[in-house]
Amino acid sequence: MTMTRNGAGAPADARSAGGSDGWKLAGLAFVSLWFLLGGIAHFVATDSEMRVVPPYIPWPHAAVLVSGAFELLGAIGVLWRPTRRAAGMGLFALTIAVTPVHVYMLQRPELFDVPYWALLLRLPVQAALLALIAWSAVRGTPPSVQCTALWRATSMSRYFHGSRKKGSGL
Repeated sequence: MTMTRNGAGAPADARSAGGSDGWKLAGLAFVSLWFLLGGIAHFVATDSEMRVVPPYIPWPHAAVLVSGAFELLGAIGVLWRPTRRAAGMGLFALTIAVTPVHVYMLQRPELFDVPYWALLLRLPVQAALLALIAWSAVRGTPPSVQCTALWRATSMSRYFHGSRKKGSGL
């Protein structure tokens, strides 16, 4: 692998060669896989997922399918740099939104075929997942840079920057 030097004389990819970039990539991969598998489970095991929805939440079937769809969208979104921050914020919010499920399962452990220790462990694991999402997907690139990258990725941006070809009719 060829490394070029930056203005300071250090290898240009010194940070990624052993620094936090590698760990962030691993964090993103974990977050994506976590939500990809979870999202798939919402559609493959819908009945099982519906059983953990607290009774005070209306339309448990729809709640399971919608949250599963958002998990899948977030799992894919964190892998693409222009959508990473928005997807990370969405997964962060979704993870907080499902907290009532964990609390309900702790309050009514007799309804679920899950060891009590596993139910107790879910909340700290959820807190660690929130920290990982925030660190790997939300922090870092400022929102203005994210918006600029997304804007440039769209085909319509060229029409507002004067690079449209004459005679194109648009």
